[in-house]
Amino acid sequence: MSPDMVQDVRIDCNSNEIAVSIGGDLDASSLFDGMVYPRGLSKNSSCLAEFRRHKGPLRYRLPLRSCNTMSTDLNDGGVEYFNTIVVQPHRKLVTNQGRGFHIRCRYQTRDKTISNAVNVSTAEPTPLTATAPMPGCSMKIFYGDPDQKEVAENVKIGDPLTLAINIDDQPLYGLRISDCLVRDGLGWGEQRLINAEGCPVDNEIMGQFEYSESKTLAQVKFQAHKFPYTASVYYQCNVRLCLKTDNGCDDSPPACDGSRRRRQAADGAAVAKDGEDGSPATIEVYSGLYVNEATDLNRADLLDDVSRERASDDPNSICISQRSFAIGIAVAGLILMLAVLAAILILLAKRRRKTASTSGSSIYSGPYTNTAYSRSS
Repeated sequence: MSPDMVQDVRIDCNSNEIAVSIGGDLDASSLFDGMVYPRGLSKNSSCLAEFRRHKGPLRYRLPLRSCNTMSTDLNDGGVEYFNTIVVQPHRKLVTNQGRGFHIRCRYQTRDKTISNAVNVSTAEPTPLTATAPMPGCSMKIFYGDPDQKEVAENVKIGDPLTLAINIDDQPLYGLRISDCLVRDGLGWGEQRLINAEGCPVDNEIMGQFEYSESKTLAQVKFQAHKFPYTASVYYQCNVRLCLKTDNGCDDSPPACDGSRRRRQAADGAAVAKDGEDGSPATIEVYSGLYVNEATDLNRADLLDDVSRERASDDPNSICISQRSFAIGIAVAGLILMLAVLAAILILLAKRRRKTASTSGSSIYSGPYTNTAYSRSS
């Protein structure tokens, strides 16, 4: 299967993965010796698929929550997952015959309902079921101040970020965050950030979430970090819904200091034992971004830095590039050398004229006599 023959690419958007079919219009006699992998991942990655003398179309499965697949929220309430895969017709080398394909899948969120059993104290206790629409829940990572609403997608290590988790603003449900971790998306490594009680594991990596008064928003500020062998990082958290009625959300945020936390954990275990923990549902949310090394600056970053630097300069000053400055220095040096050379030539010409005039003058052979001071003997 030559690169020119890889034209027909089809995708199926499944619940947990994107199924990619490459070369669907090929016949069974076409052979492919090569590999398919997401752009930016090494050959040792579990996301790479090798094909040895494969006949017919290539079948490749791209997971939604790993292998450099990222997501972005749509204006209509849906979400779009995207990635770039490379079809390389060689199993060991990366050549210029490889073809890249940008894959996108859009999903529409659906309205859900959840039920919570409520016992009403009457003459004859009757179990009732209160049904309410389930609020939408999302996780986003913002660059710097979350009020600016600048979603972080490609950052550098140490950049200030804010992880924000929120549910739809409504009077019935609140939230509590727990069990947060960061993964590499390759299945090689992960780091726990928030424990089951909602408290930070290591404050130097990520601190405690701060909750809004309505209990519908929780956010935490941290600095960008990554695993040493990949630029993609994925954050995952559990969101437990709580009922605002009867003080069901009073444990948000949790008390994470010593004895109060241990007492709260014991109380929570006792409530769970009774089976009435006030938790209508638990939602798993996640988000990902690319984190680069501090030295990995692309041209766009450099242009942005130059623009920001020029914007802060004095309007009366002049800013020129290094290349223009070097050319100006060279031209000025050349002009200075020509001026010195011209001055030397002028001095030599004057000396020649002076020598010529001296050689043509008369020479007195006798002694010089000043009659004004002479006297007779």
